Amino acid sequence: MSSLMTNASAMTALKTLQMTNKSLDQTENRISTGYKVATASDNAAYWSIATTMRSDNKALSTVQDALGLGAATVDVAYTAMDSVKDVLDQIKTKLVSASQPGVDKSKIQSDISELQKQLQTYASSASFSGNNWLSVDSSSSSYNATQSVVSSFNRSSDNQVSISTIDVNITGVSLFDANANASGILEKGQALTTTGGVADSAGTDGTGDAATGTTASTAFAYDFTTNGAMTINNDDAITFKFAVNGGDATDVTIDRSTVDTALGTSDGKVGSSADMEKVMVQALKNAGIDAVNNTGTASATGVKVDGTTAGTVTITTGLKGTDASLVTSGTASSNNGNFYDVMKIDITNASADDLKAYSNAIETMSGKVTTAAANLGSVKSRIDMQQDFVKNLMDAVDRGVGALVDADMSQESTRLQALQTQQQLGIQALSIANSNSQSILSLFR
Repeated sequence: MSSLMTNASAMTALKTLQMTNKSLDQTENRISTGYKVATASDNAAYWSIATTMRSDNKALSTVQDALGLGAATVDVAYTAMDSVKDVLDQIKTKLVSASQPGVDKSKIQSDISELQKQLQTYASSASFSGNNWLSVDSSSSSYNATQSVVSSFNRSSDNQVSISTIDVNITGVSLFDANANASGILEKGQALTTTGGVADSAGTDGTGDAATGTTASTAFAYDFTTNGAMTINNDDAITFKFAVNGGDATDVTIDRSTVDTALGTSDGKVGSSADMEKVMVQALKNAGIDAVNNTGTASATGVKVDGTTAGTVTITTGLKGTDASLVTSGTASSNNGNFYDVMKIDITNASADDLKAYSNAIETMSGKVTTAAANLGSVKSRIDMQQDFVKNLMDAVDRGVGALVDADMSQESTRLQALQTQQQLGIQALSIANSNSQSILSLFR
């Protein structure tokens, strides 16, 4: 039936054309924006995911900047530390030169003084953005022994976010500490006290008695009942000079290795006088002194160590009479293993023993600097790896977001051409449908 009031063909053609125009608008929008999901109305789920991940990527970009700042700080500290190692080597060379007979030590000291100033310069100059790890003041309210570098931004499955860091303990890196109660690795260590579980214990000199034929003895006292276990930590050390029967004084050192070797442990703890007896025997043997425990028999040139009396370790000579003697001197302790301050070494009037002690001190410091530099190198390597990972992670997130919301331009361009053709055909179909009314008019002519 033909009707002037209702043109079903025109209505169908118009509807089809409207749908084509809508699809065409959508395609043109995708081509112009580059997104198939540009707004939440396009696809709420994908838009929400993409928006969150873009936000996370911005946070990761900040993490990347923080890693760059941390890498620069570590690099500055490492560079200075490497230079400090070279200067310490030069000082050690000067000390060896000063050991030669007839050398003017005052002139060598002039060179050493300049090298000492250079060490201070290196440490104070190792600053990046106001952050200096080599020259610190641990008494300052702003001081933090643990320096943190932001390394990652994390989002859990329940959408809880967290920040991870790479932490650096700068107490093992600091060369100088302005705090009078702390020490850098180029400074004399702080004396150990009973508060820390360890105490300096000066021995009493002893001589034999010809009339009674007694041996000389000296005692080292430590009250384990009151102070608890004596703990020798990794860098702790107790040292003293010990002379037997009028011989030369020998340096004796008790450190973590001495304790653990003597007791067969790995925690550096000495729990009783009996334990201390074993530690003292080990320390004396390490120093080349013939020593036996309380059940042994000391030789005429050796000593016997007895810790059976609580709180006291007694050392006696195997030799009896007035020729027997024990002399202890120079008892000292250090919480970082250093018994000298590199800045206070002065060889102008140094004896051969002094030069030897200085050389050993420089060697110890050099080892600590090498260890610190190695640790900084490890941190720098980890930061570099994390920087690469964060960059790759950001790229992966971008790819994931793109897979969700980016428009396929090849597909959209093909679709555009097809829709433009459909639009033209739709217009033509609508034109034909509208011309039907004109055909009805001809019936009345």
